[in-house]
Amino acid sequence: MWSTLTNWNLWFGTYYRFHPLFSIVILLSVLAGYFIETATLFAIVFVHEIGHVMAAKSFGWRVKEVQLLPFGGVVVVEEQGSVPAWQEIVVSLWGPLQNVWMMIAALALQWCGLISGEWAAYFIQANLFIALFNLMPILPLDGGKIMQSCLSMWLPYHRVILFSCIVSLILSAILVAASVLQLLRGSIQMNLLIIGLFLLYSNWYSYKGLSYHFMRFLINREFVLTRLINQGTLAQPIVVNERIKVTDVVRLLIREKYHLVYVMDERGIIRTVLPEQPLLHSYFNESKRGCAISELFM
Repeated sequence: MWSTLTNWNLWFGTYYRFHPLFSIVILLSVLAGYFIETATLFAIVFVHEIGHVMAAKSFGWRVKEVQLLPFGGVVVVEEQGSVPAWQEIVVSLWGPLQNVWMMIAALALQWCGLISGEWAAYFIQANLFIALFNLMPILPLDGGKIMQSCLSMWLPYHRVILFSCIVSLILSAILVAASVLQLLRGSIQMNLLIIGLFLLYSNWYSYKGLSYHFMRFLINREFVLTRLINQGTLAQPIVVNERIKVTDVVRLLIREKYHLVYVMDERGIIRTVLPEQPLLHSYFNESKRGCAISELFM
């Protein structure tokens, strides 16, 4: 299996590997006598992820790795919060779009009599499940990424990633609870339970690493500012009190906006106007991060 994965690496220039969760689901499916269905599911998931990779590389993204999961996969890229939000939305949608053309192809093959109606129905149902499941607003699913990218165009990025993590945690917990409630009916959706637990753990881990995610966003901020200024942009004002801390100001930054910070005193008079860059430099200096604006710039 590893040699096969190595050939894929050379072909697409990206590392592909099974997530341990996929291996568990494959084992359970084989033991239950669903090997053909599992192989079909793997093929669908692989094509789904190839769609993401192709879209990402068309924008010049650096794709490091693709982790294959039973419901899709996770594309690990170098770019995170540093590319335009609309590109992230396109890349996220390009996976489910592969499921759409595969469903159309199955219908065409059935109409031509090349495959049976029963097999076509299963193939279409599997594609529909993977596409719709991935569009749920849960990270790291495609729907969760789309939700986060859309919100980041209008809301402060720190608030966006916090909101996305909380929503994903809640929905993941609901997914787990729904699968466990099947016990009351005498059965349990084991695959759904495993996937739900994975999503719950993944989002809890993301919530704990929220500060790291935000720091990556700020580190890439200089590149984003250069792009915004070079293409011409309207400055988005941020009005704050002079006693507010640098950390709190930085958490008001919106991903797709260039900001000018208007600092007011207690009488409501604008004392100074700051561009983003000096605030970012102060934030990266731990000794200044907790200082008030008035201590550093007034």
